[in-house]
Amino acid sequence: MSLFQPTNAKRIIFFAISDLVISLFTLLISYGLRFNFEIPQTFMESFFNIFIILFLLKATIFAALNIYMTAWRFFGLEDAKKLLSAHLLAYTLFSLVMIQGFEALSPFPRSVIGIDMVLSLFFIGLLRISKRYYLEHGERSFMMKPTLIIGANTKATQLIKSALHGEFDYFPSAILALPSESNSTIHTYINNVKVYAYDELEAVVNTFKIEAAIFTYELDTETLNSLYDRLYGLGIQELRYYNLLENAKEELKPIRISDLLARHPQDLDPSSISAFIRNKKVLITGAGGSIGSEISLQCNNYGAASLLLIDHAEYNLYRIKEELPHADARLLSVVDKEKLAAVFGAFKPDIVIHAAAYKHVPLCEDNIDSALQNNILGTMNIIDVSIDNGVQKLVVISTDKAVRPTNIMGATKRVTELYGQNIDSKNTEIVAVRFGNVLGSSGSVIPKFKYQIEHGGPVTVTHPEITRYFMLIPEACQLVLQAAAIAKGNELFILDMGEPVKIVDLARKMIQLYGKEDTIKIEFSGLRPGEKLFEELMLDENEQKTSYESIFIAQPTYYEIGRLKKDIEALFTASDKIAALKKIVPEFERRADPYRTNDENK
Repeated sequence: MSLFQPTNAKRIIFFAISDLVISLFTLLISYGLRFNFEIPQTFMESFFNIFIILFLLKATIFAALNIYMTAWRFFGLEDAKKLLSAHLLAYTLFSLVMIQGFEALSPFPRSVIGIDMVLSLFFIGLLRISKRYYLEHGERSFMMKPTLIIGANTKATQLIKSALHGEFDYFPSAILALPSESNSTIHTYINNVKVYAYDELEAVVNTFKIEAAIFTYELDTETLNSLYDRLYGLGIQELRYYNLLENAKEELKPIRISDLLARHPQDLDPSSISAFIRNKKVLITGAGGSIGSEISLQCNNYGAASLLLIDHAEYNLYRIKEELPHADARLLSVVDKEKLAAVFGAFKPDIVIHAAAYKHVPLCEDNIDSALQNNILGTMNIIDVSIDNGVQKLVVISTDKAVRPTNIMGATKRVTELYGQNIDSKNTEIVAVRFGNVLGSSGSVIPKFKYQIEHGGPVTVTHPEITRYFMLIPEACQLVLQAAAIAKGNELFILDMGEPVKIVDLARKMIQLYGKEDTIKIEFSGLRPGEKLFEELMLDENEQKTSYESIFIAQPTYYEIGRLKKDIEALFTASDKIAALKKIVPEFERRADPYRTNDENK
């Protein structure tokens, strides 16, 4: 096999020999055409002298213009231009040599120069274009998947070139123009591939027997979902995004469930976030978690002067420390107020972002004391220590489960919201930010479904009607920082999470994306302890708008701080923790677990 492996030396030898043979052939044909294929013997006496000089001129100029270095399969328009220039120069120089009247070149019919130049250019060019033509139209094209390119843009041009050069196993059969693109592109051609209108999708798929689709645009979620449903309905399950990376590298990545679910806020304001974070000392708790780690990375990217990362999970803290080697890291629980005070006193943060919490609903239901300690006491410690140390701004991450909570986790988060809203914060601005699920976070349904699908199923959904809000982790974290930037203190911000998504629909689409809808089944396992069918983000419709459409301010809930502290203190010592929680959060209605006894559900 190594004999046929392309190298520069083999390429030069192959084309030099080929050009030698072609040049001899075209010169003989030129003589034949000039003399009606009855060449006088006297003209043949100088034939080989003329051939040698002419070929040496061509070969020298070809080498000077790097024509022998062009890969066979990549021969294109620019290479054809170089080939034409080389021929014009070679035959011009040969004509100058002929004018000198060298005896060894006489007699010579001058009209042969023009005939031979045309024939040489045609046959040498034909040889060089032959492999590309074979790759694009030969046997290999029939082994490639007929593919629809979505988006008539410059990326489509590059994609077609790469595919036809054999970079991808996809054969570009047609291009679909999006509604946002100019109508002038419809029924035109890009690299010999026809562009069709958006409403011709079904006809194009049927005509070309399309098996795959490649997107050249990052589409908004609504458009992408609409196209996905249409393509899937037509039997096309292989969907890819085409990206041009740095250094002209190309990437084909599969459409993921996060692409279909993600809500991309249109009002992200990096300048306000940068102004808020730049040159500030930022302390992040829960820095190794899904939200905390992303906020840590973003604070670093937005120019924080220094970072202090706190987490009590060793591996999580190690992992984020590896990504941010210049940040300081402390293996510490937020429940330990004394050590927190020492760390705050030494670091003197300007901004504190509190993302540490126990968030998994079933675990909190089974470990009530731990959930109360970590989520309520831990957050109170962070708030108190921040105030004592004159922190400029404290951001507390909350959740949609704090709205009319039905579980321990949500109720603990609501208690911390009340504490942050009603405490005398002195010079510290305290803001809580409430949002729903983020795509791909630890313990979320997407990694769980992914694992179940990859291990043969079934995919378990708790209830056919259960819905959740979703947002990408980076964008949720940016909105958190953006909300914090405009906060004035003792506020509760709510992020607009878009429309809720049915979890069973999410499961179906993930199974479809894996191409396993015939083998993987969905099973309904029943709601878990404390789990809601529908999550909420707002308590009422009176939330105030901010300057950003994706961020709202909830109406504050007054709770006399002295009484709140006493009620929280009583909560930690109460024998009936549920009743004590309901006293602080009257709207808390714990959802009974059908698998518990009545006494356990109290």
